[in-house]
Amino acid sequence: MELLHTIYEPAGDGPHPTILALHGWGANGMDLLGVAPYLAGGRFLVLCPQGSVEVPLGPMVGYGWFPITMGAPPDPVAFTKGLDEARRFLDAAVRRYPVDRNKLVVLGFSQGGVIAYALALAEPERFAGLVALSSWLPAALTQTASPHTRERLSVLIHHGTRDDLIEIARGRESVETLRRLQVPVTYREFDMGHEISPDSLADLSDWLENKVLSPILVVR
Repeated sequence: MELLHTIYEPAGDGPHPTILALHGWGANGMDLLGVAPYLAGGRFLVLCPQGSVEVPLGPMVGYGWFPITMGAPPDPVAFTKGLDEARRFLDAAVRRYPVDRNKLVVLGFSQGGVIAYALALAEPERFAGLVALSSWLPAALTQTASPHTRERLSVLIHHGTRDDLIEIARGRESVETLRRLQVPVTYREFDMGHEISPDSLADLSDWLENKVLSPILVVR
């Protein structure tokens, strides 16, 4: 597998419901692993790949999925490279690990949420859910959305009212964009900054329980 990654694996042989968890700018493959035991009682296998773009942080190095230019959209070539790396990682992971492909969720925090949006909008049939935390949906990605998106994809979006890195207006705009595409969205705002608060984590866990582990099926 091309990308370094960490993994949380529940007890048992599987296949397990699975979350592909994509970290934000300047973080690494360990960043989201800590939430895994608190999601639906630790019943999800959680895969946390590390982006390949190095982000200098003084004496330390963080990582990202594509370079950021403040006030400008992502460079299309660099963005596609990061997206393709994430997709190839997922393709390899579902072959290597005991993943329940019918209960696969893509989750992204901040910049990782943009990659999560891109993966899920292009291939909604592949995912049981999409989670975007403290992130944004670039308008260009709606042009690549599958026509089946509104039929297949459930979405959860969280944003902090005190987020000083990605303004809450960008989260709200993302919700409106998805609604125009007729994609079912659950949206929550929390009294927090650019983070995952205990309340946000609890709500995410409940959503995973209800939408992925025990979905309500409509029989026609």
